[in-house]
Amino acid sequence: MGYAFSRDDIAYLGSAAATAALTEVGAFALTPASLLADLDKVRRTHGDRTAALVETVRLRRRATAKLAGAGEWLFTDDALQQATPSAVARHRAARLAGRTVHDVTCSIGAELAELARVCPAVIGSDLDAVRLDIAAHNLSGSRNVLLAKADALRPCSTAEVVIADPARRADGRRTHDPAKLQPPLPDLLSAYAGRDLAVKCAPGLDFDRLGWAGEIEVASLDGAVREACLWSPGLAESGVTRRASVLSSTRGPEVLTDADPDEIPEQEPGKFIVDPDGAIVRAGLVRHYAAKHGLWQLDPRIAYLTGDFVPEGVRGFRILDRMEFREKPLRAELHRRECGPLEILTRGVDLDPDALRARLKPRGRQPHTLVVTRIGSAATVFLCATP
Repeated sequence: MGYAFSRDDIAYLGSAAATAALTEVGAFALTPASLLADLDKVRRTHGDRTAALVETVRLRRRATAKLAGAGEWLFTDDALQQATPSAVARHRAARLAGRTVHDVTCSIGAELAELARVCPAVIGSDLDAVRLDIAAHNLSGSRNVLLAKADALRPCSTAEVVIADPARRADGRRTHDPAKLQPPLPDLLSAYAGRDLAVKCAPGLDFDRLGWAGEIEVASLDGAVREACLWSPGLAESGVTRRASVLSSTRGPEVLTDADPDEIPEQEPGKFIVDPDGAIVRAGLVRHYAAKHGLWQLDPRIAYLTGDFVPEGVRGFRILDRMEFREKPLRAELHRRECGPLEILTRGVDLDPDALRARLKPRGRQPHTLVVTRIGSAATVFLCATP
């Protein structure tokens, strides 16, 4: 748990005096090794404001890779953890450009900041007064944003689109139960029945059991799956029920839907194994990705793909050998190849990669990758060159 900011803290942190103080505190390292000494020095000058100043500087440093403009923003620890990365929020906002949007769980305004760039009017509401004060500070340069204290389950606007991001923790633990989200997903859907609605949620939800009538989009950023978004039928693309959006900080997005072709051949492994991005796997679009890039599956039930080349910007593993999964001959082959650093990837088999690595005892200098999976009924291992 981070420092518990008060409304008085936020009012102070938005003042000119605090701007100078934050610049001063920003010169300190504030590392685990230096923190006690740094706190003592800051306290001599800033007294009771020390905790708020130090926490703000530390949170801004953490936020830099996640949120645009983080160097001027205010946060709480929980709100920063929950905030949608700017790249993901920007991608979603692009689908809503030109509409009026109400974010009914706006928190500190990370989503609103991107919506305000492309929407004529944006409303943000929340029940947490401190977070609303922070949002007001963070969005002070946006003139088309209105903030209000309101319950997400009590509709209070006529905006064309409603966005919600229910908290994904219950009793202090992360939950994948839609009924335990805050506010509960069933209650949220009921409150906005008939409205155009986009709901951000954990990508680990069981989408098949959810019975969602619109589109489910799973988004990743730089290889990490970030979230799913439920788009109501009025916001969904015609004929699309599943979408994977693979976002990157260095190149344009790759978007796949279940309306794309998914016919792929069934044949022996090619020269490479490709592990598709997690958003593609979670959205159930592995075959669609394979069809787009001229790949095919190692096994129809397993998400690993294979082919004779690797798509641009994707990590692939060049196959050196294929073996039945038996540890003794595998250990001998690794020793023969002077295998040292060993990455182990698994799908469809009950294996602990760390325990297997310890048993295989690689002692050489040559890095290799093992892909252990199930083909048909047999556990199979592919010995690959590490890219």
